[in-house]
Amino acid sequence: MSDATTDMKVTAASDVEVDRDALDRSIKEFAGPNGDYYVNAFHTIHDNTGFVPRTFNLAAALLGPLWASSRALWGMFWTFLILEIIAWVQIGRGLWGNLGADFIARADQQRERMQERLDQAAAAADDETRQRFEQLAENMQRAIDQNLERAEAAQAEGLGILLIGLVLLVGFKLVQGVYANIAYEKQYSRWRIDPTGTESGRSTTNLLLGVVLTALIAPLIVYKFTVSNSLALLNEFPEREVSTLVLGDGGGTLFGAVASWMEARIDAAATAGGDVFDGIVLGVRTVLDGLTLALNGSPWPVVMLVIAVTAYRAAGPRVAIFTVAAMAYTALLGYWALAMETVALVGAAVILCVLIGIPLGIWFGKSTRAYKMAEPVLDLMQTLPAFVYLIPIIAFFGTGNPPGILATIIFGMPPVIRLTALGMRGVPESIKEAAVAFGASKWQLLKDVEIPLALPSIMAGVNQTILMCLSMVVIISLIGGGGLGQEILEALQFAAKGPGLLGGFAILFLAMVMDRIVQGAFKRADQK
Repeated sequence: MSDATTDMKVTAASDVEVDRDALDRSIKEFAGPNGDYYVNAFHTIHDNTGFVPRTFNLAAALLGPLWASSRALWGMFWTFLILEIIAWVQIGRGLWGNLGADFIARADQQRERMQERLDQAAAAADDETRQRFEQLAENMQRAIDQNLERAEAAQAEGLGILLIGLVLLVGFKLVQGVYANIAYEKQYSRWRIDPTGTESGRSTTNLLLGVVLTALIAPLIVYKFTVSNSLALLNEFPEREVSTLVLGDGGGTLFGAVASWMEARIDAAATAGGDVFDGIVLGVRTVLDGLTLALNGSPWPVVMLVIAVTAYRAAGPRVAIFTVAAMAYTALLGYWALAMETVALVGAAVILCVLIGIPLGIWFGKSTRAYKMAEPVLDLMQTLPAFVYLIPIIAFFGTGNPPGILATIIFGMPPVIRLTALGMRGVPESIKEAAVAFGASKWQLLKDVEIPLALPSIMAGVNQTILMCLSMVVIISLIGGGGLGQEILEALQFAAKGPGLLGGFAILFLAMVMDRIVQGAFKRADQK
């Protein structure tokens, strides 16, 4: 029994030694040059469970960010490059920086004004005027002396700033030496998981790139922050010189040329497609007029009752009570007509977003190629500030509520498209194959399988679209849109704090009502 136990221990020790040898070979393969050093360093890191590190990389401490670039540790490269530049700026300020330059410049300006006062005193016609100017000159002389004293005091602080810079530089170097092996060991762990996606070894190309980046960045920043009168080229882009180079003398600025060209093209497109744009506006206006007639044309008790019953049926009694309270708030404060106009604007935008967005989302969910082509456009629609695309909206469609709805559609449509496509792509292939095996046609597969399974994601997209459309209410008032947004805009223009807050609360309550109704309807449908 004792011999068997001994044999098992020997075998286990042998297996551990084999695993360690394999690990050492892996580390050497990853590290390349100085592989033995990194074998010992990584084992030390693995064996050390305490807080204090037990390794120090002298090469990383001396070379700093350049070592990090040679080992493809770009996060470490940028971090310590910035930190070392901060230290070098302090060193430069202490060595050759004119620390009192601002005070000296201020003293020179005061000296010029003092000379003007002395000249005025010399030219004065009476003693009283001469004494007044002389007194002003004496006051300025005292201010000049104070600024010169401050300049001398600031210049005397140069040694302290130099020492601070040296301490920072040494401290950053020590931190790099301590942290380098830890960071490199983490990269080794990523390399073992994904050898093709993680760089390994010491790369001469990366080292040269680090040298170039350091040479281009560090000297310019140190020069800019340590020299009092640095080159004007570093402070301001030479826009006029570039415009002259591109357009020639007398050609104006590049901005003016490009802006004029774009304006001419937009005007030409608006004239050429006037009938198409008018047709789009007519279609949007038709939907908006129908909703406005239903909400503002019908008796208010009927509208309030219908909305309350809809809230009760969709989301339950609590949401219905909150809905009635929100509508009572808008009615009691005189916002009923404006609130219904806002609901009509949002409703028209949401209806058009859903009618256009869900079919597009279904198409993109089924066609990866089409989605990849549309994704940059969706990104642009979501990231471009609303104030920017209001300009072409005005140019092509004019002002008022219909153009405002078109701007709202641009802003609010991407969520329903993206989430519909996401829901369609999330339908399991096994379920679709089973439906096809039972004889389902493409239309039946879409109508009875894919859309019902993707419905949670689709409804989430509709909910997001409603809220995003409502957030555009204030913005579209800038181009003539009505509703509560116009009330908020007027409050902003006249700094009317009370009316602005009351109108803002009305918009908030509308958003909460719409969100609760849609979410409640979705939850009830999901529970069924």
